[in-house]
Amino acid sequence: MLLAGSLCVDAQPNLRNGINPQSSDVHHLLTQYYADLGSLSRFYTVTGSPERRVRLQKFHTDYLKQVEQLNFDRMNTDSRVDYLLFRRDLQQQLDKLAVEATEREQINAWFPFADTLYAVEKLRRRGHVLNAKQLAQSLTTIGTQIRQSQQQLDKSKTLDVALLRRAESTAEGLQKALTSIYSFYNHYDADFTWWVPEPYKKTDSLLTAYTAFFRRKGYEATPLKEDGSGIRGIAVGRTELLRQLKVELIPYSPEELIEMANQEFAWCDRELLKAAREMGFGDNWKAAQEKVKNSYVPIGRQPEMILRLMTESVAFLKAKDLITIPPLAEETWRMTMMSPERQLVNPFFLGGEQIMISYPTDGMKHPDKLMSMRGNNPHFSRATVHHELIAGHHLQGFMNNRYKTYRHFDTPFWIEGWALYWEMLLWEQGFAQSPEDRIGMLFWRMHRCARIIFSLNYHLGNWGPQQCIDFLVDRVGHERANAEGEVRRSFIGGYPPLYQLAYMTGGFQFLALKKELVDSGKMTHKQFHDAVLQLNSMPVEMVRAILTNQQLPKDFTTKWRFYALKP
Repeated sequence: MLLAGSLCVDAQPNLRNGINPQSSDVHHLLTQYYADLGSLSRFYTVTGSPERRVRLQKFHTDYLKQVEQLNFDRMNTDSRVDYLLFRRDLQQQLDKLAVEATEREQINAWFPFADTLYAVEKLRRRGHVLNAKQLAQSLTTIGTQIRQSQQQLDKSKTLDVALLRRAESTAEGLQKALTSIYSFYNHYDADFTWWVPEPYKKTDSLLTAYTAFFRRKGYEATPLKEDGSGIRGIAVGRTELLRQLKVELIPYSPEELIEMANQEFAWCDRELLKAAREMGFGDNWKAAQEKVKNSYVPIGRQPEMILRLMTESVAFLKAKDLITIPPLAEETWRMTMMSPERQLVNPFFLGGEQIMISYPTDGMKHPDKLMSMRGNNPHFSRATVHHELIAGHHLQGFMNNRYKTYRHFDTPFWIEGWALYWEMLLWEQGFAQSPEDRIGMLFWRMHRCARIIFSLNYHLGNWGPQQCIDFLVDRVGHERANAEGEVRRSFIGGYPPLYQLAYMTGGFQFLALKKELVDSGKMTHKQFHDAVLQLNSMPVEMVRAILTNQQLPKDFTTKWRFYALKP
């Protein structure tokens, strides 16, 4: 099913030294960078202002030069990882700022008043006395310019989505600048309070409307496939997918990742039929899954069920001696209930230090209540409670706050991949107590296969949203409302294109690394898992490089083929 590549070097010397110390040759620079970035971000607060962009461009360029002046050749593997990832992230920030500059140049005509507000806000930061009468006149002029610009743009039928989104954030930034000016001087400066309030209120209202205008235009310009789903989204295309995969250190093409998911789906199918037969349903796995769905707990008892599953999973981890669980981490997780609005885009759990429970409220329609209860039944939840809490997201966050805290190389392939890996590992370790449990755990494994398949097919332009929804219902067994929520979340929920595929792909990376280091006898489960968490978040290939003591070159490129695709 999965074959790990062989070790490039002997891992033993590095492993005997234990966990890497809480420092590296890049530690000081990373610490200073994030502190400096925080200072600049709190000072240059107006999103979209040229002043902010130019300053951040200089800032990131200066740090990139400092990184490149470090003596890479004298670094150990741990420090080389920091060097390579820090350099990558700095370049990524510069690329984003370059895109911002290009897009702002294209929309400057939509904001003929922007420089006036930027200039006044710059004076406000140092408390200069303003010419209030002149500002009031300027605001009156700005109001006229907003109306004229909006009328002209409203006639256009070919506005670019990216430019409209940039315009929306620019308008929000300008309104923030105006609010900052007004709240600083009004009631404190008598001249300002005499002249400015009325024109301010009108201009503020117009900026609110202008922002809403760009939001509406952006929504209308976002492609809507006439498939009945009502879901709008932008397919980024193969070239952009490949670029993002390279940044994330994933050396597979979109087509190879789809094949990877199909191979795993075939394994799930075989296991699903075994469980269905044990339950007496023969090859009718959907009937077996239907019985499992109807095992939902009575109204009001879902939190109690979550607590039971949490207690069972932690006891299982301890009995198997799989990972260190700090008592404080076990003590401080907590629960909250998810709002009905949020359940529209996330019909299942969310987690971290607190687990957010998705379950019906009294205001939901009866069919929606039933689908939520069925989709969050105890057997399905058996694979998600530990994913969200321990040893998943809660323990990740707990350890990230205590080890290698200067590292901020967050990636969903580590964050979601780690939590998904534990679903796979606990399956191997026998956490499922019955065929019903196995069907519940397989539901989520198939779900993650499906995420790779439907998200990539969507972004490659092969599928529309309704095809994605139907695929989740027919192939995985989702409740239709839950499938709609999942697809809506994937394409309009603010997630980047690779996020949904990162779960299983990252899980495969950790599984391959476990095979190299644990199954081979070089580390125990606990040593391996503790080491991963104490390295903090980063691309999994870099975790592998540190744990196997690879001599990374300065021109490193991703090459770890962690999953064996069948010919």
